[in-house]
Amino acid sequence: MLYDLHELQRSFLTPLAAFTDTGSQIFSHPYSPLAYTPVSRQIAATYELVHRLGKDYEKPAWGLTETRIAGRRAGVTEQSVLRKPFCNLIHFKREFGSSSQGDPRVLLVAPLSGHHATLLRDTVRTLLPAHEVYVTDWLDARMVPMSAGPFHLNDYVRYIQDFMRLLGPDLHVISVCQPTVPVLAAISLTAADGEPCLPRSMTMMGGPIDTRESPTQVNRLATTKPYSWFENNLIHRVPVRYPGAGRQVYPGFLQHAGFMAMNPDRHLRSHYDFYLDLLKGDNGDAEAHRRFYDEYNAVLDMPAEFYLDTIKVVFQDHLLPRGKWRIDGQKVDPSAIARVALLTVEGELDDISGQGQTRAAHALCTGIAKQHKQHYTAPDCGHYGIFSGRRWRETIYPKIAEFIREAER
Repeated sequence: MLYDLHELQRSFLTPLAAFTDTGSQIFSHPYSPLAYTPVSRQIAATYELVHRLGKDYEKPAWGLTETRIAGRRAGVTEQSVLRKPFCNLIHFKREFGSSSQGDPRVLLVAPLSGHHATLLRDTVRTLLPAHEVYVTDWLDARMVPMSAGPFHLNDYVRYIQDFMRLLGPDLHVISVCQPTVPVLAAISLTAADGEPCLPRSMTMMGGPIDTRESPTQVNRLATTKPYSWFENNLIHRVPVRYPGAGRQVYPGFLQHAGFMAMNPDRHLRSHYDFYLDLLKGDNGDAEAHRRFYDEYNAVLDMPAEFYLDTIKVVFQDHLLPRGKWRIDGQKVDPSAIARVALLTVEGELDDISGQGQTRAAHALCTGIAKQHKQHYTAPDCGHYGIFSGRRWRETIYPKIAEFIREAER
């Protein structure tokens, strides 16, 4: 019912968003005579702000069409190398500089936690000049027909194993935030089975491997509410207008409301600053605001089974660090991993995955020699700064790149 009410609200807001978009253009376009009236800039700024608050945000394009390799421009083509019901494995194929020429092959596992995989655009862009990059591009659950069946946390683990088998043993896996848990499980099961497709290294960034360490507001919500509360209050059925009609999901609009509620003052200030930038004609800062919120406001529905499994396994019962997690009857045992180098990365100011939660992987992976384990805490760095922005590009990425090169050697 709540999902249907949300769709009704969207239908009411759509004409308003279209009207304010047109109004903004009329009062700002250089060919419009109204753009030269005394208060045109104030009117245009108001219209655009209302438009952006009321518009629909679809999944952004990756927009990665080129990179530079050894100072030379190289075109980049986005290719889907494996399609599964809930995920496409994307390869950013470069014109030259492939892994056969010595560049490491990287599987970048994007989170399935509200935002689209394109949130890692800056991560991919930074990796491209020196790596052959593959990314898990998770589908919006409302677009997956019921005939595809359910999608549990265990299925996520199996997907990662399938991707590793496809890409082969000469692989380096980087997981960002939520997938650190299923990625560690996938590599643990693969090692225990003695499969030859183990990666050479695994880099885990800002993930909830053991949420008992430095619990954050996100962790406390999961532990102060019973499992039934999440099941009864956050799970809804997809309306009939979508391919996934009838599927139970954790809707993206509820997730977005939660994101905004975590830092309401910051978002209000950001929108006010955007309005002031429009008044001043500061197009650079205004465009940066548009790019950020085009990505931040684009959310997807998560399969209900996956979301509820994550609440239970990761945040409430802590099955992985307690050694109690079983997938299809097989115990998830990180100590079985021996030939994979481990790097964990945390942000000093991370308010989503607290300090120590990702580093907990070191205590679990007892089979990895100490000299093949590394940890880095990025100073003055929040959660998103771990994989996007200046600190990622200038501080964190160089450490990951060197770690991968060492694992190659």
